[in-house]
Amino acid sequence: PSWGPHRLALLVPFRERFEELLAFVPYMHRFLSKKKIRHHIFILNQVDHFRFNRASLINVGFLESGNDTDYIAMHDVDLLPLNEHLDYSFPEAGPFHVASPELHPLYHYKTYVGGILLLTKQHYELCNGMSNRFWGWGREDDEFYRRIKGAGLQVRRPSGITTGYETFQHLHDPAWRKRDQKRIAAQKQEQFKVDREGGLNNVRYRIESRTDLSVAGAPCTVLNILLDCDTNETPWCTFG
Repeated sequence: PSWGPHRLALLVPFRERFEELLAFVPYMHRFLSKKKIRHHIFILNQVDHFRFNRASLINVGFLESGNDTDYIAMHDVDLLPLNEHLDYSFPEAGPFHVASPELHPLYHYKTYVGGILLLTKQHYELCNGMSNRFWGWGREDDEFYRRIKGAGLQVRRPSGITTGYETFQHLHDPAWRKRDQKRIAAQKQEQFKVDREGGLNNVRYRIESRTDLSVAGAPCTVLNILLDCDTNETPWCTFG
């Protein structure tokens, strides 16, 4: 392949998983460079005291990724692609779900769009990004799937990949790192609703610092992000 005109912003929501980060950045830089995908890796490090909010971090990464990138990958830090035939090129025809249900080692339901999802910046804006109402682990991807459908877009997935559930390496050890799956106050009901108001248009945050790093020779940018939360609107953003 030749280096094309497009440039990917690899958006990696992150908090306190440095062992995974040290493996992820050099691996993905090599993987994408070998495929001649122009790219910039953004580590979206949540440094406030609220619960983890993957969707808001991706919104922030999108807004801070600059005009020299024209498409994004929403990419989990604990998922490494092992099959070099996986496509990370510009998803002109619509959202492209790299970690599709028939390939992801854990999640196999047909509306799953988590793990690794590519979108053009134009299509992400069409969806108004992701909902900011999902504090704690899970469900933000399911809501985003409904946004994609609501925007009239069709999710595409890999074809011709024969490695099945061995297509990715999943670095997460649930015994070592517990996920915050607690459901607080009205969160149990709210997590199944479509957020028709919020997204890119109302994400509230401050960039504490922006640092360009090299991890084992692989360049990346770390954004230390302070999210803000309206506790009247989403009281489940705190542990209290």
